Amino acid sequence: MLPDRAVIGADLPVRDVLPALTAALTGAGRPDPGGTAVLVAPPGTGKTTLVPLALADEVTGRVVVAQPRRIAVRAAARRMAWLVGGEVGDAVGYTIRGERRVGPSTRVEVVTTGVLVRRLQRNPELPGTGAVILDECHERHLDADLALAFMLDVRAALRPDLLLLATSATADTPRLAAVLGAPGLPAPVVGADAALFDVEVVWAPPPGPITPAHGLRVDPRLLDHVAATVGRALHETSGDVLVFLPGAGEIAAVASRLAGHRDTVDVLTLHGRQSGGAQDAALRPGPRRRVVLATAVAESSLTVPGVRVVVDAGLARSPRMDHARGLGSLATVRVSRSSAGQRAGPAGRRRAGSTAAGPRPNTTGCPHRPNRRSPSPTSPASPWTSPSGAIPAASASSCSATHRRTPPGRPCGHSARSTTPAG
Repeated sequence: MLPDRAVIGADLPVRDVLPALTAALTGAGRPDPGGTAVLVAPPGTGKTTLVPLALADEVTGRVVVAQPRRIAVRAAARRMAWLVGGEVGDAVGYTIRGERRVGPSTRVEVVTTGVLVRRLQRNPELPGTGAVILDECHERHLDADLALAFMLDVRAALRPDLLLLATSATADTPRLAAVLGAPGLPAPVVGADAALFDVEVVWAPPPGPITPAHGLRVDPRLLDHVAATVGRALHETSGDVLVFLPGAGEIAAVASRLAGHRDTVDVLTLHGRQSGGAQDAALRPGPRRRVVLATAVAESSLTVPGVRVVVDAGLARSPRMDHARGLGSLATVRVSRSSAGQRAGPAGRRRAGSTAAGPRPNTTGCPHRPNRRSPSPTSPASPWTSPSGAIPAASASSCSATHRRTPPGRPCGHSARSTTPAG
């Protein structure tokens, strides 16, 4: 099923490590029988779309790919179907809650982790399945952890022949390899690198004080600043703009603040509450310049085409347990450094361009002020510079960064212009 390299989108960096990945899964050259492996690759390298097609050529059963989000399930299935020259539901299909598009000839099926967990509960043997891929396994939530635990039990007791691959860009690789492997013999880890363009970060904190986010509430002044930063990016740079915001409410608020730009750009939204058609529209290039307002769904598993600018508010919604009520709820939290790095990635993925994101990252103190004890962005020991071109940017509330790309292979010298007030 793996398409020829000449097919557009089929010659991505992960293709070069497919032989090593296949050997790792089959146990070639290892003392144990194999069957498990970890694939670590940055976003945009093809681990979600090319690896399942390659494994379908190696196993007799169906390859099941588990994704954490429904939007990523549909996007991955549609992309793989296009690569093999078919329609969704033929060789490549998907299943999400309330929707199933598979057929008797389906070799690769993309599902949500919740669907996979329910299947394992109904029939742990997974008849007809030859391999399972747990994609984006760094996104720790209940379904993902259950799916991993159930799969390990199934392989140990019922299906030792079932191949299990965990893929991610930011996972704790040694711990994950130890969990997937045998005692004292961790699962093999295969890595793929992507040639990224140079990325220059310019921090632009809010001009005035911002009330820290609490629960689901975000200070409207922060949204005003994000909209102003987007306007600055549209004026100073070229290419599409990808804006990260914590939720659908903030996306709607910023979209209304950008109404004055709609004569020259298309303002699109991308979040889990939308219909499939609205989500698909944000994942297709358009005739005009676009501003895509997205939640964390665009952080991984999805590639928004044409992006040369990223504006990152540095916030995300995360499930939290309210022990007083005994109920779970969503809370607005600062993104981790690894997540911020993934968000900055699209700015340096395709060609020279720019990115606007939020204030300087911090790990302690007020989420809307930089940590005074954190290293300077221009310091040689600063965690905000990386030879890979991926900036582990903000874990603060609003950061505005300009990422300019230079051709791959050139040393990445990120020069961050800090506009944070002194003190």
